Parts: sequence; structure tokens; C-alpha cells
Amino acid sequence: MVLTRRLRLLSILAVTTVAGFAAAAPAPPAPTPAKSTSQQRDEVSITVYNQNFGLVREVRTIDLPTGRAALEFADVTQQIQPETVSIKALTGNLHVLEQNYRYDLLSPQKLLEKYVGKHVKVYRYNEKTGTEEAFDAEVLSVAQGTVMRINGEITYNFPGRIAFPEVPSNLIAKPSLVWMLDGGQARQKIEVTYLTANLNWNADYVFVINDTHTSGDLTGWVTLNNTTGTSYENAKLKLVAGDVQRVQAQGYGRGSSYPAATASAPARPQFHEEGLFEYHLYTLERPTSLLTSEQKQVTLLEAQGVHVDKHLIFFGAEYYYRGQYGQVVSNQKVGVYLDVENKETNHMGMPLPKGTVRVYMADKSGAKQFIGEDTIDHTPRDEKIRIKMGDAFDVVGDRKQMDYKIFGSCTSESTWEISLRNHKDTATEVEVYEPVGGDWELISQSHPSTKKDAHTFTFKPNIPARGEVKITYKVRVKWC
Repeated sequence: MVLTRRLRLLSILAVTTVAGFAAAAPAPPAPTPAKSTSQQRDEVSITVYNQNFGLVREVRTIDLPTGRAALEFADVTQQIQPETVSIKALTGNLHVLEQNYRYDLLSPQKLLEKYVGKHVKVYRYNEKTGTEEAFDAEVLSVAQGTVMRINGEITYNFPGRIAFPEVPSNLIAKPSLVWMLDGGQARQKIEVTYLTANLNWNADYVFVINDTHTSGDLTGWVTLNNTTGTSYENAKLKLVAGDVQRVQAQGYGRGSSYPAATASAPARPQFHEEGLFEYHLYTLERPTSLLTSEQKQVTLLEAQGVHVDKHLIFFGAEYYYRGQYGQVVSNQKVGVYLDVENKETNHMGMPLPKGTVRVYMADKSGAKQFIGEDTIDHTPRDEKIRIKMGDAFDVVGDRKQMDYKIFGSCTSESTWEISLRNHKDTATEVEVYEPVGGDWELISQSHPSTKKDAHTFTFKPNIPARGEVKITYKVRVKWC
């Protein structure tokens, strides 16, 4: 009976031991994934948004083992958003079982980190023998300098070059997507799309006006910047202009400020423009290469003989009418503006992306000089563009409060004198903008005025050469 129990116990121990060995047995190594690089690209297209991101679409032909297989999709950008990746089979059947984004990139520091607890070779040059001496070393730590065990001693920052037996399999030279796929055939064509940061474009405009400030030639440039770490050769390029809602806001860059030469005749537009949802899409009608760490400029538009309206504007302020000031400002600057109608009748009419307009004008010798710049927002066709050029040098103004009376708790009457002085040898027209809050009424005025809107009235006097014009008016204001 005792012998039977012992035999049963030994049998249980044997079964338990075998089961333990089976559980502890290492899993079979993962199959080496098939690799697809940019050399297998059949087609690539890029849609760049002027909010520092882009959409990449690639078509590649891949070779896979039938059934389940791993695929390393290399040469994606370092700024890819893995959660936006979409893969689709254009030929055959393909199912994605798992996706991994590998971005542990190969570098000297990463190599050392992967070899902590392992042995490497350290070679140090011996000046006496003129040869390199080899030392077997164990890497102990790389946290704050390299700590090694060499010949039984612990040392740090040992001089010499380090040689590694191999590159660890979990270090890669470039970021890659790795998929576990289930496909029905070995050779397939797939389409992969994803969003990436650090693709950006902006518009820059060069506007050369004539000496009478009445017309000019406008050239629009598209400036593209690719800092994704990946190059795209012979790509189909599209640009989206508009304020696209994103969860995380993106940056905005600036482009080149070099003036373009004025062409003798407008060239054929390189971009085809069309509406896209509530935005505008511009498609370059030829392939182009967008290399990494490259800035590229492409002509967006050319328009000649664009009519310009020049305005000199003297601005007031709403708070002037709610207190007693005396002389408010002296020698106040007069702003200079250029207005352009974005219409086909004005040789334009294309929806203009936001950007910077830089204005040039030839001096008496014929050399072009820079005279101002301003930013414009996205401008639809048939809308007006206003460019702030700066402040006039020879036209200045003063503003005085001549009288101020209060009626009740929130009503006042004030009398004003505006003096505008023109020091140029030619007459000039100045627009005086007077913003008023609350309920207002002009009681008297020395010059005719125009009510622009519910809170603004204007004067438009013509000031003679080297002359002065004084405007006086009385206004009653009620603000409660």
C-alpha cells in the first residue's frame, strides 16, 4: 500500500515537472518581417495644410508570404501620427491584425543603452607600439557617463572606441510601421495614408506698384517647408487653404521675402484651384520633389495691371468723447493703406490664401525699393484686400478738445478741432475716421461728413500742397 502511494506521488511529480518545463519553454521567435521601402513606391501624393501638417498617400507593390505575415513599412516620416494610418489593398484581400510604430532609432547612446549588462570590445591606441590594444569590457551603466568593468576593475569614461558585435533587433535606422497582416495572395498593391506634422506651406506675395501708386503687378509664391525627415520624389502636390479644425493647434512659418522679377506677360498658372468643403484646394499641375530639410517655392499666380486705391487715414478713438482732455494728440501719424479688389475685372479673381504681401516701387533711377509689408487673411474672390503700408512722413495731424459739457449722468457735448498739415509739394486727400460709442448726434461741423456705420463718421478733406486744413465739429453723445 505504501509502495503504491509512493509510485503515485512520483507520477504526479513527474507530470508536474514536465508541465513546468513546457510552461517555461520560450515562445518561438517572431518571423522576420518582409520589408517595403520607398524604392517600392508606385505613386505618392502629398496634401499640405498651412497649419504645419500634411496628408501623405503612398501606393506600393509588396511581396508577402501567403497567410499571416509581418510587414515592415519603412521610410515613413519621423513626425507621423500613427493613429491616423490607414492601409487598403488595391489588389487582392488584406486584413490588418496588428500595427506597431517603431521609432527606437539607432544612435551611439542607444547602442550603449541596449548593451548594459553585456560585453563589448574597447580599442585604445598605444603610442609606443603604434597599434590598437583590445580590451574585453562589460557595460555596467550609461546614465551619467559610461561605466565599465575591464580586467576586473570598475572604470568610467574609458578612452577608446567601442566595438559592438551586432545591432540589436529592436533598434532601427529610420522610423517604420510594422503590421501583422493576413493576406490572400503573395504580391499585392496597397495604399497607405497618414497624417504627419512638420509639412507646412504659406503664401508670399510680391506687389510692384507704379510711381503714381495707381496700379501694380502682383506675383504670388507658395513656399513649402519639409522638416519631416523623409523625402518625397515626383510627388503629386496639393495645398489646402483654410482654417481646418484640429484638436491640437499647429504652428505657422514664414517664407522668403525676395522680390520676383516682373514678367513681360503672365505665365500659365501652375496651380488649379477648386473648392473643397468650406476650404480651397490648389493642385500643382505637374509632379514635384519635396526633399527633407528643403524649402521650395512655386509660383501661385501672376497678375499685371492691378488697379490700386491709395488711402491716407487719420484715426480717432471712441473714449475721446467721455472725458475732458484738452489737446489729445500732437503730430499724430497718418496711416497709409493700399486697397485692391480681388476681381476678374481687376486681372485677379482667384481665392487668395493668407500670407504676407511685400510691396516694392522703383525709385527715380529705376531700382526697386521695398516700401512696406502686411499680412492678409484668406480672401475670397470679389473681396477687397487692404494693405497697411506704414505711416506718412509728410502728413501729420493734431486733435484738440475745444469745449466739453456734461448733461445729466451720461450725456455730454464736446467741440473738437482737427488740424491736418501737408508738407509735400502736391495736394493730398486724408480720410478722418471718428469712432463714437453710444447714441450720438453731430450738432455742427465745418466740413461735410459721411456716416460710415452706427458708430463711425468720417471727413475727407483735400489738403493743398504745403498747406493746412482745420476741421471743427460739435457732437452730443449719450452712453446710458
